Amino acid sequence: MSRQSKKPQIHMIDAEADALADLAMGNRERHPLTTELLLDEILRAKTYPPHKVPQDVVTMGSTVEFVDDARGVSRTVQLVYPREADTAANRISILTPLGAGLIGMRTGASIMWPDRSGAERSLTIVKVAQASPCEAAGDRQAAGV
Repeated sequence: MSRQSKKPQIHMIDAEADALADLAMGNRERHPLTTELLLDEILRAKTYPPHKVPQDVVTMGSTVEFVDDARGVSRTVQLVYPREADTAANRISILTPLGAGLIGMRTGASIMWPDRSGAERSLTIVKVAQASPCEAAGDRQAAGV
């Protein structure tokens, strides 16, 4: 099986996985595709207490550089809760296909993932900077999670 066809291991903070599952379920009418994608990722994730999650894992509030392999385009975004999303500021909601595809990925990992149109594209994580615990807690409070 090729590196691109097998999904990489997903890593998540245990409480964050629970909060994201609740968020997805609460938005399943408005975002059915993303809800399904996100819940599938949560179900296959290895979970950790906050202090044990590897530092190169994309968590909520993380800033992540990734490459769209088909286009060869590098992009840097921050993964945020929906209320904090602002595409002009490169803050991407977890309730977008891209956001759901980035959560839990590690530096160097690649995944085939659908975009908003449903077309599959390969994303490779180049660099991750996790939010500080204080920033992440503030993001959760601002998002009502």
